[in-house]
Amino acid sequence: MKTVLFSLTSLLAIFASDVATAQEQGQLVRLAKLVIDSTQLESYKAFLKEEIETSVRVEKGVLTLYAVSEKDKPTHITILEIYADVEAYKSHVQTPHFIKYKNGTKEMVKSLELVESVPLVPGMKIK
Repeated sequence: MKTVLFSLTSLLAIFASDVATAQEQGQLVRLAKLVIDSTQLESYKAFLKEEIETSVRVEKGVLTLYAVSEKDKPTHITILEIYADVEAYKSHVQTPHFIKYKNGTKEMVKSLELVESVPLVPGMKIK
């Protein structure tokens, strides 16, 4: 029992250390979970593609925007968002390309949930 307790305690200490590292780096990490109107899915994906490609290309503070849809529910889309910090996010939502995306898709999005997240392996790069 002591070994199991020690292992659990060790894992919790490692996790706490990783969380602290992410917080020290100041990154903003979250998941955006959307449900899109099925009749407008292709139009939505075009807006999303343009917004993501532009953001990653021109905004230094946008570290990752990676969108996926559920295999059996293609209208259910999740976007992994990683920003250098809160200021990078605040700047991002004021850019012309984000405003174009937001205004262009507002009637397509049936629901949106933003889930603040903590990376379990901070600093890991997406290849």
